[in-house]
Amino acid sequence: GPASLVIYEANEYNLYRIDQELRRGFPGLALHTVLGNVCDGDALDRLMLQHKPELVFHAAAYKHVPMLETHAREAFHNNVIGTRTVAEAADRHGVSTFVLISTDKAVRPANVMGSTKRLAELYCQSFSTRSRTAFITVRFGNVLDSSGSVIPLFRQQIAAGGPVTVTHPEITRFFMTIQEACQLILQGAAIGKGGEVFVLEMGEPVRLSYLAEQMILLSGHTPGEDIQISYIGLRPGEKLHEELFYEDENMVPTQQQKIRQALHQPVERKRLNEHIGALEQLYETGDNESIRARLGEALADLQRPATGPADNVIQLH
Repeated sequence: GPASLVIYEANEYNLYRIDQELRRGFPGLALHTVLGNVCDGDALDRLMLQHKPELVFHAAAYKHVPMLETHAREAFHNNVIGTRTVAEAADRHGVSTFVLISTDKAVRPANVMGSTKRLAELYCQSFSTRSRTAFITVRFGNVLDSSGSVIPLFRQQIAAGGPVTVTHPEITRFFMTIQEACQLILQGAAIGKGGEVFVLEMGEPVRLSYLAEQMILLSGHTPGEDIQISYIGLRPGEKLHEELFYEDENMVPTQQQKIRQALHQPVERKRLNEHIGALEQLYETGDNESIRARLGEALADLQRPATGPADNVIQLH
């Protein structure tokens, strides 16, 4: 029951679709749909000055793992600089709570997508130590039937008569429903005080080969007979198994049964900002390979124990 809801979206068609869907489903909602980019600080200032939001959910990110392996420049700009730009605007305009929607791919990232999301996590935790705005991170795995998920792909392949493509026989992923994800994100926003990383309870990981078999059976076909499953090999940047937290993160319970808090070792704010600054300089050159390499160097350095003075250290939660 929000007093008003503002949707800020870079994709014109998706903005049109969500506008139509929300107006049908919630005719009494004070809805404002705004076309814009998260890297546009001036547009965000105008937006927040006009609507004065109390709560910001930052879900804007490039997410396609193999594609971003060859687009490190755009991934860094959208996922890291975009997050910083929205965070700074939220701070300037007195937003009460800022929720970063993160991913299991930010844990020990093996790809550009996960590395940029991890830097976004670190930036928000850092900012929370010096802002009136409470910056909260919510980290979880795959959402069933969401945009870009494997479910619509399998469904299309089954409808076409197969084959259903799976990258590896043993590949696993964590899954939850759209409704579960949204409810837990809202609950995380309610219980967070600022600086936390909340990890949503995803249950046991699911083998994608099992998921493919079950979807084929549910469609009335027999796997391996009517519709084949084809194993095509891991794609660039793809892990065999995802993780929800680091080994050195202390997982503690919260008042919400399905939400845990990840406590992490401190990093130095100065080092974090230096790494982001160096990546910004590489962004100007357009050198994707240099950005990929620098992302890895930055995260390797930031995972080392902090050695700076106490006022230059942030405690990661």
